[in-house]
Amino acid sequence: MKILILTGRFGMGHWSASQSLCQQLTRALPRAQVQVTDFFAYAMPNRSEALYKAFHLLVTYGSGLFNTYYKVTEHLPTDLNSPLDRPMLDKLGELLAEEAPDAVIATHPICAGLTARWKEEAGDDLPLITCVTDLSTHNEWIHAGTDCYLVGSPEIRRRLMAKGVEEGRILVTGIPVKEEFRHLSRRQGGACRRLLVMGGGLGLLPRRDSFYEALNALEGVETTILTGNNERLYRRLAGRYPHIEVVPFTDRVWEYMARADVMLTKPGGITVFESIFAELPLLLWEPFLQQEKNNARFLLREGLGRAAAKEPEACLEAIRDLIYDDEALAEMGRRMRLAKSQLKAESVARLLSALTAQREEVRA
Repeated sequence: MKILILTGRFGMGHWSASQSLCQQLTRALPRAQVQVTDFFAYAMPNRSEALYKAFHLLVTYGSGLFNTYYKVTEHLPTDLNSPLDRPMLDKLGELLAEEAPDAVIATHPICAGLTARWKEEAGDDLPLITCVTDLSTHNEWIHAGTDCYLVGSPEIRRRLMAKGVEEGRILVTGIPVKEEFRHLSRRQGGACRRLLVMGGGLGLLPRRDSFYEALNALEGVETTILTGNNERLYRRLAGRYPHIEVVPFTDRVWEYMARADVMLTKPGGITVFESIFAELPLLLWEPFLQQEKNNARFLLREGLGRAAAKEPEACLEAIRDLIYDDEALAEMGRRMRLAKSQLKAESVARLLSALTAQREEVRA
């Protein structure tokens, strides 16, 4: 069996989910060939980097414009065509002809939509699984040619069903995370509290020195800051404060989560579920992208995290209120264990086997 995972590098969430699915499926189906492809790099080899840089600038400096577009398009009819579809569909056809997969998993909505349309035009029954990488039911994810949706929570399943998706085509798996997050050995106790600060793959963290000076001064707290791809911030902070460890981009985030008592982060979809599997209590920076606002509402409603305002003093107060509160930390851990128990990550491999077997029976 050959499984093709189609994705893009708009931030790191889609890419990270793809890598986690690849790892999971390779372990569950050792005889399968699993391949992750950045479809935008394949389709636009000379323009994809410019596209990703433009997206970075948009979410950093134009979040209001991005959110307006997201809200305006949220309930538009699914499977709308655009002038860009034709060249992208042609490229997708070339890729599918080259790789001849037995199934496709899409972790980006454009990849999901293009694959669904290709199936319709080609009259092909290629199994398509869409992995929704945020706690979202935006119509960009919903396409008639999708055989199954992997979603993050029972609520998202209910909302997809309200939009007409059959219950049997929705699996509540959580957003995929690496196996290391599923089997963490958490640090127990210690002389100090440990705070982990993350800004996502793009390293979107506060710029003001006063924020880091105040973090450094927190009594009995050692802080680790993961700066992601924000190399400028790493150079500015590294070695500057005695109680702050600064780490550049790392693909071993689980090691830092395992030793933390609280994590302060923006609520990206991947980070949310890494934290749930790590049973790591969350403080959520006030989000500015609509998808992250949806994620934050889920976490706050389920008691898996608390809000932290953007203003440095209010954020520091939220840190103080949580990091020294053993009862609150224990309750968040309990709720995260409950959330994990509702997920069915192992179902993905069985689903793929069933879909491909069904396809072979039809063709026989």
